Amino acid sequence: MFYITGLFLMVLVLVSVGFFTLLERKIMGYSHIRKGPNKVGYSGLLQPFSDGMKLFLKEQFFPSNSNFLVYYICPSLGLIQALFIWLLFPYYINCIDFNFGFLFFLCVSSLGVYSLIICGWSSNSIYAVLGCIRSVSQAISYEVSLSLILLSFFLLCDSYNLVNFNLMQDTSWFIFFSFPIFFCWFSCSLAETNRSPFDFSEGESELVSGFNVEYGSGGFAMLFIAEYASIIFMSMISCLIFLGGDFFSFFFFIKLIMICFLFVWVRCSLPRYRYDKLMYLAWKCYLPLSLNYIFYFILMKLLFLYHFFL
Repeated sequence: MFYITGLFLMVLVLVSVGFFTLLERKIMGYSHIRKGPNKVGYSGLLQPFSDGMKLFLKEQFFPSNSNFLVYYICPSLGLIQALFIWLLFPYYINCIDFNFGFLFFLCVSSLGVYSLIICGWSSNSIYAVLGCIRSVSQAISYEVSLSLILLSFFLLCDSYNLVNFNLMQDTSWFIFFSFPIFFCWFSCSLAETNRSPFDFSEGESELVSGFNVEYGSGGFAMLFIAEYASIIFMSMISCLIFLGGDFFSFFFFIKLIMICFLFVWVRCSLPRYRYDKLMYLAWKCYLPLSLNYIFYFILMKLLFLYHFFL
């Protein structure tokens, strides 16, 4: 049953990636006062499947100077990493109960940057190499703040298990007393998933397409699916930590769609940051804020224990 539920989850994630791309293109179309995809199927509903078929059926090609084997394997490794992290999804039955889910999340999410490095290096293109160097420094910088924010909530819950967030937020959501840090978490999520305004690993305006500049057809499709699967997963983790975490209810998935909408809304609204501003934001703003929140949560925990045992 574990294998069946895992396969079922993987298929649903892939389908949700397709429809998320449709949602993104529709929202961006209406925000730019245009239609968006509306030709394939009713109101463009079959557009993601059409795009997927087009990409996977296109001719495979590779740069003559590239490292051929690594160049071909790398996109599939990125896709496997993006789907592997979905093991943390809390099922109602057949749930893999990770007592150290926090550590599993940090370990697997940090592996995502390796596929970007190898993609850029194996393409043997100066634009791709610049894109992968940017993505490495960006991921390292924002993972520090991301892990500290997570650690502060796990200190409060006194557990590394993500499922316990549902129990702790039974009376009040965490977002109500940690509203500023939610925006800090959301910005770090944008940077971790290489989304606008932090999409420096791609950087179309200056790097053509960044780390994936030499990829087309199936390789590009795999990198694309991996990026969007990571976005949906980060939205799910955000709902789990800040917005109640009641993953047995339908309302949980409505909140997940709202966080996904925030990702698209930011892309519609904000221009790309300057690279030095990105690093300044990570080390001078988010890192001190997340450290202060750790002390704040430790103080809250001590006050709670004091009143409880008094």
